[in-house]
Amino acid sequence: MSEDKTYESAVERLDQIISRLDSNEAQLRETLDLCAEAKTLIEFCAAELAAVDEGLKELKLDELAGSLAPSQTGTAPSVATEPSPPPAAAPETESAPPPTDDDVPF
Repeated sequence: MSEDKTYESAVERLDQIISRLDSNEAQLRETLDLCAEAKTLIEFCAAELAAVDEGLKELKLDELAGSLAPSQTGTAPSVATEPSPPPAAAPETESAPPPTDDDVPF
């Protein structure tokens, strides 16, 4: 394989090696060489898959961070202001006289 090998070309070559080995036409030395090449290709494919997996994890983390950033910005002020109104409302309720029968319009 050349330095320009891709995951797809490595998988294609592995298919060729498997076909050759399944044919039972390969001599002992060729079988050994094909197995060694297959091992190298499998290691390459595993590394490529690991790199892609890591890239996907980073993308998901970036998406998550992006989706949390606006809500954190929007949530922080509302969380800070939400507790403030209830204490202000509580004294008003406590200072207002309780309703009487005279307050009912009917």
